[in-house]
Amino acid sequence: MEKKTHTTLFITGAAGYVGAMLCDQFSRRDDVKTIIALDKEEKPELLANNGKIVWITANTSDDIWQKKVAGYHPSVVIHTAWQIREMYGKQDIEWKWNVEGSNKVFDFAFGTLSVTRLVYFSTASLYGAYSSNTVEHHFTEDEPMREDEYSYGIEKRQVELDLRQKWEEHNRVSVTVVRPAAITGPRGRFMRIRFGIQSALSGQLKGRGDFLYNVISLWVSFVPVTPWWVRQFVHEDDVTDIVATLAFETPKRQYDVFNLAPPGEPVLGAHMAEAVGKKTLPVAPWMVRLAYFFVWHLTRGKIPVSRGIWRFYSYPVIMDGSKLTREYHYQYQHSSRDAFYHTKGRYETFVPKKDRR
Repeated sequence: MEKKTHTTLFITGAAGYVGAMLCDQFSRRDDVKTIIALDKEEKPELLANNGKIVWITANTSDDIWQKKVAGYHPSVVIHTAWQIREMYGKQDIEWKWNVEGSNKVFDFAFGTLSVTRLVYFSTASLYGAYSSNTVEHHFTEDEPMREDEYSYGIEKRQVELDLRQKWEEHNRVSVTVVRPAAITGPRGRFMRIRFGIQSALSGQLKGRGDFLYNVISLWVSFVPVTPWWVRQFVHEDDVTDIVATLAFETPKRQYDVFNLAPPGEPVLGAHMAEAVGKKTLPVAPWMVRLAYFFVWHLTRGKIPVSRGIWRFYSYPVIMDGSKLTREYHYQYQHSSRDAFYHTKGRYETFVPKKDRR
């Protein structure tokens, strides 16, 4: 691996799941001097007392961080910051944070002479979950971004379009876009308990002092499964190692896009049920759509099943992640099913011994 001496990184979304892991692991590298970490939230415990971290509390859509960050002369920008859960009745604020905030990060990267590389986290969702999708078809990076209902996919699509246009105008910084499958692993499942498929199905929401979470745990005593529900998972360790490759090795192209999805079989609904020790309950897509509609509005968005998400519980979006292996010879450490089921990984020490497998 080609190393750069005394690299300074600028990582957005540094209090989030992926951002905090990148800060933690990259700070252990001898060739990293400083990490400027930005988030609208406070510094997480994982990064406490880390001498290489310079913490800035700000939203990417603010105009208070650019001069501070520029003073450290970062050479690599990694943009992970995102409001993933749709904000009920506050879509204008969400658009400002996500789309306008991302554009300010891109403007900073292209307008700051010290920056030579930008890595942007996109999503598999922008391929769109439609009834015409099949498990046999694996989406490649050159296929169109089709999502037109789910706000997360729509916003990510817009930001990718904006990024490409800005790069074509400046053509100075090398850009890599990553589109990960669902990221999971011991840190995601045991250090950051939040509403999600794995936490709901495994019962980790139960007993957390929240009535709604207890109700959801009761609802998923069985695992509701539509005929075409299937998921791809990528292990958190693979994600951080892939980003290290893209951030520190010499880029193959000045602008590139990579799906992050391990080879092999995806995880079927029956496999997910088996992994959490539950039986399946067959349901139709229209049932999911109706249930999500009422839950979204009755809880005013506290349970994040906003418009369009029902399709991702009903129809497959399977990606081909082989381009990364062809271009950079990266070999995934974990299969999709292993990433979902097992607790192996760099953060397994945080998993209670009774839950390790």
